[in-house]
Amino acid sequence: MEGLLLRAGAGGLTARWPRAEPLTTRRLVLEPLRVEHARELAPVLDDPALHAFTGGEPLTDAQLADRYARQVAGHSPDGTAGWLNWVARDRATQAPVGTVQATIAETGAELAWVIVTSRQGEGLATEAAAAAIEWLRGRGVTSFAAHIHPGHAASAGVARHLGFVAADERKDGEVRWVAGGG
Repeated sequence: MEGLLLRAGAGGLTARWPRAEPLTTRRLVLEPLRVEHARELAPVLDDPALHAFTGGEPLTDAQLADRYARQVAGHSPDGTAGWLNWVARDRATQAPVGTVQATIAETGAELAWVIVTSRQGEGLATEAAAAAIEWLRGRGVTSFAAHIHPGHAASAGVARHLGFVAADERKDGEVRWVAGGG
């Protein structure tokens, strides 16, 4: 796979974003998101506790399928950001345990991770996000960020394990964590 390509054109900045590829870690398989995943993930993500720090509420199969249909396009509607999304599966059972996503702009990526509450505390978020970061670095991404609610100690711990540091910057009340010049 070629690296991230950006170039200025008559219509402004154009980009060809990398497409998510399957990734494997010691305990996980990260599978590129497909619309069909909605049926399988809706019941797994149907946990109000997963929204305690991010807001909103669990989505139905149909709502999740609509969201995934937008996300699998691989880029924002205006083409200024690349969207990469993976379903994290337990290698041993193949059961979905969460998701990882990266939004790429220029040579930086903003990451987000979700692990089902029954599997939190096992280091799966760190393992999944680390795999995505390594893969993105191989495609020219040099800086990383994550926006984490100031009360979400578990996600802050994941960010620390990944080498992120909290910046003095906030967005929508969330702390910006950065790594690699983010």
